[in-house]
Amino acid sequence: MTNKEIINEVILYLEQNFKNESTGHDYWHFIRVWKLAKYIAEKEGGDLFVIELGALLHDIADWKFHGGTNEVGIEKAKTLLKDFNVDEKIINQVCYIIDNISFKGAKVKNGMIGKEGEIVQDADKLDAIGAIGIARTFAYGGKMDREMYNPDIKPEMHTSFEGYKNSKGTSINHFYEKLLLLKDRLNTKTAKKIAQKRHKFTEDYLKEFFKEWEGKV
Repeated sequence: MTNKEIINEVILYLEQNFKNESTGHDYWHFIRVWKLAKYIAEKEGGDLFVIELGALLHDIADWKFHGGTNEVGIEKAKTLLKDFNVDEKIINQVCYIIDNISFKGAKVKNGMIGKEGEIVQDADKLDAIGAIGIARTFAYGGKMDREMYNPDIKPEMHTSFEGYKNSKGTSINHFYEKLLLLKDRLNTKTAKKIAQKRHKFTEDYLKEFFKEWEGKV
C-alpha cells in the first residue's frame, strides 16, 4: 500500500469507530487536527507521513476513557499500522507521539521531543482553544456530569498528571486549568501565530460568560 492509501484506510477506520462519539474526541476532531497538522507541516517541515498518522491516531484511545493510561492507544495504533505493513520505525514514532501528546497539568512540563511530535501536539492544542475548543469543553463536561460553573469551586493549577487526571472541577474551571495556558505552551511559530486569534476569542467568551452570570446587560 502507498502512504496515501494507508492514510485513507486509517481515516476510514476512524470514521467507522468514532463518528458518533459525543465528548469532543470524535472523528471530526481527528480530521481537524490532521488538517491543522498538515498546514503547520507545510510551514515547519518534518516527515509528513509520520505527522499525518500521528495526528489521525493521537486520540485513538484517549487516557480519559481508558483508565488514565496511554497504553491502550499505543497498542491499538500498533495493531492497526502493522495490519497496513507500516515500517516499524514509523510505528514507533507514531506511538511516541500518542504517549506524549497530552496536556498533563498546568505545572507539568511538556515532554514532547521531535519536530513531528511537536507539530501534532500543536495541532491538537489549537483544537482545544477558540470556538471549537469552547464547544468541546462543554460537550466533555456534560458527558462527564460536571457542573458548568460553580463559584465555590476554584481552579487548580495541578502539579502532577495524577492530580490533573483526578480533577473534578467545573467546565469553566477547565478554561483556567488548561485552555488559557495553551497559547504559551505551543512549539512552532506557525501554531503560535494561529493561536493568537483563538486565544483572544476564548478570553472574550469568558468575559461575556461572567457578565451574563452576574445578570448584567
